[in-house]
Amino acid sequence: MARFSLRSAELNSTQQVGVEARFSSRQSVVLWVLWLTYGSFYFCRNNLSVALPGIEAEFGYNKAQLGTLLMGLKLAYGIGQFINGQMAEHWRPRYLLALGLSASAALNVLFGLSTGLYFLVFVWACNGYVQALGWPPTMRVAANWFPSLQRGRAIGIIGTGYQLCGALTFVVAGWAAERFGWRGALYVPATLLVLAAVHLLLVLDDTPPASEGASQAGGPGGFAALWTNLKVTVTNPSLWLAALALLLLDACRYGFTDWGVTHLKEVTTASVSSAAFKYAVLPLGGMLGAYTAGWATDRFFGGRRAPVICALLLVLGLLALAYDYVVHWGVTASSVILFAIGFCIFGPQVLLVGTLPVDLARRGTAAAAAGFVNFMGYMGAAAGDKLTGHLVKDHGWRFAVHFWAGCALAGALVMVGLWNAGRKR
Repeated sequence: MARFSLRSAELNSTQQVGVEARFSSRQSVVLWVLWLTYGSFYFCRNNLSVALPGIEAEFGYNKAQLGTLLMGLKLAYGIGQFINGQMAEHWRPRYLLALGLSASAALNVLFGLSTGLYFLVFVWACNGYVQALGWPPTMRVAANWFPSLQRGRAIGIIGTGYQLCGALTFVVAGWAAERFGWRGALYVPATLLVLAAVHLLLVLDDTPPASEGASQAGGPGGFAALWTNLKVTVTNPSLWLAALALLLLDACRYGFTDWGVTHLKEVTTASVSSAAFKYAVLPLGGMLGAYTAGWATDRFFGGRRAPVICALLLVLGLLALAYDYVVHWGVTASSVILFAIGFCIFGPQVLLVGTLPVDLARRGTAAAAAGFVNFMGYMGAAAGDKLTGHLVKDHGWRFAVHFWAGCALAGALVMVGLWNAGRKR
């Protein structure tokens, strides 16, 4: 994520001391519009996993080629986090969000109309870039509307939106693919994004009226400040450990979310819609994991994130090893293990993309630290998608699932190096 302007929110935060941190009615409207808006992006990001079996069947692409397709989005999305974060400092967030939603919808339709592999890779990479117009402007609006005493709870609520919409994506795209073919998994979610963009423009006020001009950032020295933050960030060894852990976790995470529907369809002979409906359980477990992990680090570990992250990654690795066997035991067993996997993926993921980097950041570089760690995570996701495709093509699904498990276990080992990081004095 990029450096966000917090001036107006921080000015207001001094007036909040000693006051009950309840959201006003206007704040509540902004909060739930952001919840719905950012969550909607996932309908046109996670939907490709449902379309993959149909693409493979129609065009005859092998798993390695499909891995290249998935990798393109992750690389472009990671790069977009840097670029679009700076754009969000200078342009109206509501327009950037509407642009991201509309462009992603158009690119999903274009993808469904395309055939050549390299053009498909190009279109899906472009989709990754415009998808990165979602999070930075969302955080800018949150910073404008919610002072520091409210911001943590507000962003936590916004974070549950993409978990729920991630689950609904499997349901909606699975139904559409079964009814209209694999292109339906692209066209129907695209329609939802257009509706979300219209709703956003009609409802969202991205800046409180009293601070319309005060919240604008930028100006002279912006590039110098960016370079200074980058230098301070990349010379922080603790951040490199956090970034490596997220890189490994995201290789495992996107193994399940990008390839899971295809895996279930092929190893259990389930239909696309049936496999997609089972996978809707995974982000539901993630919602509970994200909330529980954050609460546990404060309640039982005095602000230390690493023990919880390490424990959940260890359990995730063991669950991944068992997953390839359990999915053959029936719907109930598959749903239970996918729920548990979702819990163990998104619990540490939420801590690694936001909370831990802020804890580890040197003074004045919290946003830069989070952006660096998030960028590295998506590099791991991109590499993991590509490697998974090659492993399935050359060695079969079991090797690929064991690769996901190995990434989780390696991430747990990395977190041992940060065991006492963030201890409150």
